[in-house]
Amino acid sequence: MSSRRGEKIGWIGGWIGGFLWVAILSVLFLVEGRALVGAAGLGIVAIAAALIWLAAPWRHPKTAFWKLLLAPYALLAASIAWAVLAWGVDAVRAEGVSPWSVAILLPMLLPFFTGGRRRWSDGDR
Repeated sequence: MSSRRGEKIGWIGGWIGGFLWVAILSVLFLVEGRALVGAAGLGIVAIAAALIWLAAPWRHPKTAFWKLLLAPYALLAASIAWAVLAWGVDAVRAEGVSPWSVAILLPMLLPFFTGGRRRWSDGDR
């Protein structure tokens, strides 16, 4: 049985990349003197790090990927809401963002459909 190192790096690295913008934005808010908003963002990043590790498929080899994706995706959605609230809804609208802009995020849901029923243990065959 292989260690499947590349898949593990993909899971961890992909999710780190998905939440990297939250860490960067949090630091920017801290530099601006918005300590509460920046700290909340860093809290999201800390929770994300824990979820990435706790929901890792090799830790739950018999669980379908779609179930393991739920918690990180929910936190990613919460982080988008955090960013909108931190900037202010009016400021976001002034930038030309509308509720229809969410449609651009729909491709992020592809993993639910492309590999959602798969389990980690399926790769051991």
